[in-house]
Amino acid sequence: MRVTHVAPTVFGSDGIFGGGERYPLELARALAREVRCRLVTFGAAHRSREQDGLEVVVLRARRFARGHPAQPVGAGLVRALRDADVVHAHQLHSRTTTLALAAASIRPQRRVVTDHGLLPTRGRSATGLVDRFLAVSQYSADLLDLPADRTRVIFGGADPARFRPDPSESRSGVLFLGRLTPHKGVDRLIQALPAGAALTVAGAGGHDPALPERGYVDRLHELAAASPARVTFTGPVAETDLPALMRRAAVLALPSVDVTCYGRHVAISELLGLSVLEAMASGTPVVASKIGGVPEVVSDGHTGFLVPPGDVAALSDRLTTLLADRSLRERMGREARALVSERFTWESCARRCLDTYHDVVA
Repeated sequence: MRVTHVAPTVFGSDGIFGGGERYPLELARALAREVRCRLVTFGAAHRSREQDGLEVVVLRARRFARGHPAQPVGAGLVRALRDADVVHAHQLHSRTTTLALAAASIRPQRRVVTDHGLLPTRGRSATGLVDRFLAVSQYSADLLDLPADRTRVIFGGADPARFRPDPSESRSGVLFLGRLTPHKGVDRLIQALPAGAALTVAGAGGHDPALPERGYVDRLHELAAASPARVTFTGPVAETDLPALMRRAAVLALPSVDVTCYGRHVAISELLGLSVLEAMASGTPVVASKIGGVPEVVSDGHTGFLVPPGDVAALSDRLTTLLADRSLRERMGREARALVSERFTWESCARRCLDTYHDVVA
């Protein structure tokens, strides 16, 4: 079987920039151990390479539909799909996905889509071209509200061999990893930090197009300057540096909100949260908002704590508890790693995707 993944992602000098972008790469890597697999994505220039059996084709992004970075359009997409038995596209509501599905529909190719939460825009829907819809959580499946007989929930994962604790290294501080956009709630996290605590904020600003959201990163720096805690902004982090960040943190925080600091209601919150799974695989307990698909992977009181979204006091209380109690952190970390190893690996994700491919090809 030959599988081609299409990810409407722009690979720049900083590499992959979020869970929705890393998911296709990690899944394709796992699938390449079982079938012939290609990942098609976008960048400033055309290039291709093969690593560990996975062929990665980067097409030059000539333009972006509606000016959105998740809507790249580039020559060569149809040609890159020509020998696939299954075309697996990512982001249901991306113009890139629509083009890929339309091209695959005129050949005897089966069509699978995983949605990662990109909001729909005006224009033709691609849902009629899809053989199977995959959701990364039950929350995501409920949002899609598509025919149940064509929809499956396949969680994302982590690689426990790559993300693992290192007993020889000491742990300290709180880590946030992700895009610095208002719905991530990093402003609430900074406000919730206990005095003297250390927070590492790893990530860059997102692509919120409107004011005042464009000033969000500046707002975070202002809050950090006034905080009694120590806040360090690393900027974008290379993929190769993620495991070390995870295993050195005492706690990972995912403080996502349903109403931003600008008063905007969040239409789609965390579908899953790959950083949560990678932290758990690293033996790092999590303090996360009880929002979206997060409660489907974080067991409150066992692998971490869940708090009401936007509740600074509750977030502060749980962070204080974990930072002060090493034995609790270690117990939660062990349970977290065991849960990921049992249920949330990329190998298990790939196996379920392979089952789906065989179903649609049969």
